[in-house]
Amino acid sequence: MSHALVLNLEMRDFSPWGMKLFWVVLFSISIAALLIFYILQINFLTKEIYFLQSDETKVNQLSGENETLKVNFSKANSLTNIDGYLSNQDFEKVSQVKYIRILESSVAAK
Repeated sequence: MSHALVLNLEMRDFSPWGMKLFWVVLFSISIAALLIFYILQINFLTKEIYFLQSDETKVNQLSGENETLKVNFSKANSLTNIDGYLSNQDFEKVSQVKYIRILESSVAAK
């Protein structure tokens, strides 16, 4: 003797209240799944917006520092600053320039 459980369900076996309950449960599960998906998407979007604003703040800060460095560089390389620097370094002004004369018979001349 074989022991087998056979489940043979047909639409006529369900009562109208059972079908309504089935559809309500299915609809509720669908709504819950969509709600969870929506919450996850909002969470992801919020993180991305925060990181984008953080990066924009860093870019603006670095742009300001870049402008400051450009101004400081131009001030440091101005002729008045160079003249002041050279005068403080104990350099002497050249009065006469003497050139080295290389004879044509030397190796460096060829």
